[in-house]
Amino acid sequence: MKFLRKIFFVLIILLLVTFSLFAIIGFSYYSKALKEKPLLDRVAEIKSNEHFVKFENMAPYYRNAVIAVEDHRYYDHGPIDFIALARAMFVNIKNRELQEGGSTITQQVAKNIVFSQEQSLFRKLGEIFASFDLEKNYSKKEIFELYVNTAYFGDGFYGIYDASFGYYKKNPEDLNLDEASMLAGVPNAPSVYSPNVNLNLAKKRQSHVISKMQEYGYITQKEALPFFSYGIGD
Repeated sequence: MKFLRKIFFVLIILLLVTFSLFAIIGFSYYSKALKEKPLLDRVAEIKSNEHFVKFENMAPYYRNAVIAVEDHRYYDHGPIDFIALARAMFVNIKNRELQEGGSTITQQVAKNIVFSQEQSLFRKLGEIFASFDLEKNYSKKEIFELYVNTAYFGDGFYGIYDASFGYYKKNPEDLNLDEASMLAGVPNAPSVYSPNVNLNLAKKRQSHVISKMQEYGYITQKEALPFFSYGIGD
């Protein structure tokens, strides 16, 4: 019994040391990025763009579509959604491949405005600190604005304003369900889901967005029915 206790104690110490090391690395990585430009300055620069779209100037269909497909518990969790993270880990282990990431909208904003798109453990650790800093300084609505105004929508369109006008020649507040659900699905993989690249794949992705909107109560079954033929939920 004493031997098992010692083993348990050693494991706890190793976990604490590992956690502390990761925390130090992540904080250092984030601090290095802030030396180039502070977080508040980065945000202020984005908001100063003449095409920056405020939360209230987006079609409700679009806002709901993004929340449904990207982070349906967005308003209920903090910078990190540990439930989604655990689910993603379970799915990835079960399927033996990286299928889900579990990142929140706040984490995606941190990646878009603070770090490059490099895929590294250091970036992911720094992203956590940036996410907490974002939610300390900005409301959920403001962070949502930052996300859709910095996301890439394919075809050279950065931000919902350019995407809305580029694809549909209309203001973001005028998007209907068809247009809103299409655009909500593109940033996940712009080179694949841009309607100008592969319309069939774009519509399948759109169907997935629609299914999530119905699942979380943003639209009715009647509203979702016209999209079923594209493989809803795929």
